[in-house]
Amino acid sequence: MDPIKSKPTALLGDALVAAKEFRFKQIHELAELFGFETRNRYALSTLDGKAVGYAAEQQKGFLGFIFRQVLGHWRSFEVHVFNANRETALILKHPFRWFFQRLEVFDGDGAHLGSIQQRWALFTKSFDVEDTRGKVRYQVRSPFFKFWTFTFTKHGQEVATVKKQWSGLLSEAFTDKDNFRLEMHGPNLDQEDRLLIFSAAVFVDLQYFERKARN
Repeated sequence: MDPIKSKPTALLGDALVAAKEFRFKQIHELAELFGFETRNRYALSTLDGKAVGYAAEQQKGFLGFIFRQVLGHWRSFEVHVFNANRETALILKHPFRWFFQRLEVFDGDGAHLGSIQQRWALFTKSFDVEDTRGKVRYQVRSPFFKFWTFTFTKHGQEVATVKKQWSGLLSEAFTDKDNFRLEMHGPNLDQEDRLLIFSAAVFVDLQYFERKARN
């Protein structure tokens, strides 16, 4: 993988290297209480509350609103990730697809870093984290008996996990306000690895945690 050249991206990568566990908190919008899908926005922090970054879906306007209600996670959209200085550090692009969803990951300057590719699975949720050449770097699986836990492995060794956290009865029943936790505990994870795993955590929420995705 090519070294990261974007300074905002490198700053986010440094923050991801400095800590092992992170909390994603989805920012709630009032319209969700009435059953409307709104733009996905997240605040990323360490477990002790230190801000690491932010992420926000960029699809705006009336057409964006309509596509979001009708097509859900199948539609094309972009999520921009900002570091603690609110500089664009990552650009996550999701193309329109009915099946086998995909997310392309770019740094703040638009250089391709890798991809997240959903795979077919009978009783589990499955996708791969790929490098720029399409080579699988990490396999991600969610066992049938652990619906909200996703495990990242490389050569059979676990390197990271994403786990959904209970957001409260009203939030779970009426909104897409998902809070989830990312743990990166692999011994040899560099900046690029952590940025791709971070992007995959956003992919997990968009594809599996949201009510629209589960319908």
